[in-house]
Amino acid sequence: MAKNRLSKILSAAGVASRRACEELIFAGRVKVNGVITKVPQTMVDNNDELLVDGKPVSKAQKKVYYMLNKPAGYICSAKHSTKAKLVLDLFQDISERLFTVGRLDKDTKGLIIVTNDGHFANKIIHPSANIDKEYLAKTDLEVTAEHLKAISSGTLVEGVFVKPAHVSKVRKGTIKIGVSEGKKREVRLLLESAGLGVLELTRIRIGGLQLGTLPEGSWRPLTEKEQKILLKE
Repeated sequence: MAKNRLSKILSAAGVASRRACEELIFAGRVKVNGVITKVPQTMVDNNDELLVDGKPVSKAQKKVYYMLNKPAGYICSAKHSTKAKLVLDLFQDISERLFTVGRLDKDTKGLIIVTNDGHFANKIIHPSANIDKEYLAKTDLEVTAEHLKAISSGTLVEGVFVKPAHVSKVRKGTIKIGVSEGKKREVRLLLESAGLGVLELTRIRIGGLQLGTLPEGSWRPLTEKEQKILLKE
């Protein structure tokens, strides 16, 4: 087998997305043949022993793809702590080493994809994929035309000015909002900049994939058709 970059090998083995694997490497959590390696471009192959946090990396792993209706209070991290509830804790019966595709903040509910396929994850989260996400937000005030106009005009997020792809009133205090940037807390900041407090936020769509009626806290495998919809194939 030809040698390949360490970050790519880890991602292909289902450790995490390519970017997350690079962060693991930079943090000194990866060993190659017993030696901590902090260079993602290190060339390795199947003859090299790879450890992440002291655990061997599987050479080959069946690729699995799930959609989850994430409950509030769970975080999208693979790092265990004594207090935090992890999204991956909901997949205890699954033997594969899973990770979330992108993130939802702790207080946000709804659709998130969980997999062990780093290549698949990279295709979805890369900016060139241009996959939009849609959220349903319950607010602390009745939504007015002025609120909708203010949200549509955009706001600064992480030093970058962003505008939603679309925004519409659903009910008295409920808004549907679509975004394509995917920046941290983008939807909450758009709403707060318009003077609306967020009581509840749920992601209901990623690209062509709808959350539908999947119960909160439940997950199911993605169909092949749904995988292709996400990849726009």
